[in-house]
Amino acid sequence: MEDYLRIQKPELNYTYEFEVSQLDLMSECLDIHGFAIIKDVLPDQLIDSLKQAVFEGADPARELQPGQSRTRHAWIESGSGAWQLLEYERFMRIHRHLLGTDQLTIHRSAAIIRMPGNPGQGWHTDWCGFLSQPPKHSGDVLNRGLRPSGAWFYLTGSRPEHGGLCVIEGSQVEGWSGPQGFKMMANKGSFYKEKETEKAYGGFDVPGLVPLFTNPGDMIVFAHRTYHAAFPNQTDEIRLSCAIGFRARHHRIDIPWEIPEIGQQFLADLPLHLQQYTHGYTSIDLDWRG
Repeated sequence: MEDYLRIQKPELNYTYEFEVSQLDLMSECLDIHGFAIIKDVLPDQLIDSLKQAVFEGADPARELQPGQSRTRHAWIESGSGAWQLLEYERFMRIHRHLLGTDQLTIHRSAAIIRMPGNPGQGWHTDWCGFLSQPPKHSGDVLNRGLRPSGAWFYLTGSRPEHGGLCVIEGSQVEGWSGPQGFKMMANKGSFYKEKETEKAYGGFDVPGLVPLFTNPGDMIVFAHRTYHAAFPNQTDEIRLSCAIGFRARHHRIDIPWEIPEIGQQFLADLPLHLQQYTHGYTSIDLDWRG
């Protein structure tokens, strides 16, 4: 197995780390390169509280074993621990800036746990708007907008040996044809090496790869098309991450599923002053197929 501890923070010829006071510059980087890091968004106390909320949402019984991982979709529905972000002004300010409005609706949310020994995740884009055919699953319904796809906190830090995130710079541009030496899959959801079988690539010998190094309070932002992957977790530390994404309230989505009971309970339990963020909320039905 390759040792990812040897990977160092890259020295790029552009700035991609910004303070919360530099959001205009952050957006320029996001538009040009497809990703950016916003430093020190969360204070230590909130980081610790969100770690607990990730466990409560994704693995409340603490049953995950070494090598395993779990993603809790609609993490916002798992309890009040996730709602803290909705009341944290620095976090909400970033999302108002990203979308250019203060009329926000919660779009998607997730929490991910990757245990020591987890093999990571191969290259993919979250966007499903490449093809004009009808949606085939719930993610296909929700991930067709031109809003930033990633706004993640790696609450235990992002670094290659610890299941950290990596992106391909410039992969967010329309018509991107894949890294040199690779071909795009037919659905454009990933890519594969030339002269090999069409299968989403899971290696890290990819031109344009940028490993992201972050502290627990930093926010990783990437564009809707940006291709990204997660390194294996080669440490003895559990990797925790979470995200809440928004869309402009006027962008309504007609969902072909009923909001599940847990989603309806979330809508009923959310404090009144936070219900401004649930107009048109869709939740998600992972079992729905078109």
